Amino acid sequence: MALLLAALRVLLGGFFALTGAAKLSEQISPPVSQQMKALFVQFAEVFPLKVFGYQPDPMSYQVAVGWLELLAGILLALGPPMLQEISNFLLIVLMMGSIFTLVSLKESLHTCIPAVVCLVLLLLLDVCQFLGKTTKVVRPTRRKIPSTVKGS
Repeated sequence: MALLLAALRVLLGGFFALTGAAKLSEQISPPVSQQMKALFVQFAEVFPLKVFGYQPDPMSYQVAVGWLELLAGILLALGPPMLQEISNFLLIVLMMGSIFTLVSLKESLHTCIPAVVCLVLLLLLDVCQFLGKTTKVVRPTRRKIPSTVKGS
């Protein structure tokens, strides 16, 4: 089971690192980069914090999401356990925001499926890591303490 979870963590981390790099660089795939620019203009229109008066610049939004995906993906795949947990949490929040954005834009169901699948896999990874920690509880053993006082 641990090997399966490690493989899932590495695959998810690699996937997010690649998608983050694609958002940051036009050299990876120029057509995808152009499409991303157009999408982030729409994404900025329905940004969740817009109700509080904050609407990000679409290009800055794309760069911020790209860096978050890249760094969190690398840490999820290769980082120490504590940073893996933090990056998993950040990616879960990012996927929830992605689903919110797609639903707000009234996108079709098949457009939402990749974000939902990633969210479910990240949640599964998080729950399994949590359960793995709770099963490793060390219980104190009861030892008899030798008596130092002898009865006369």
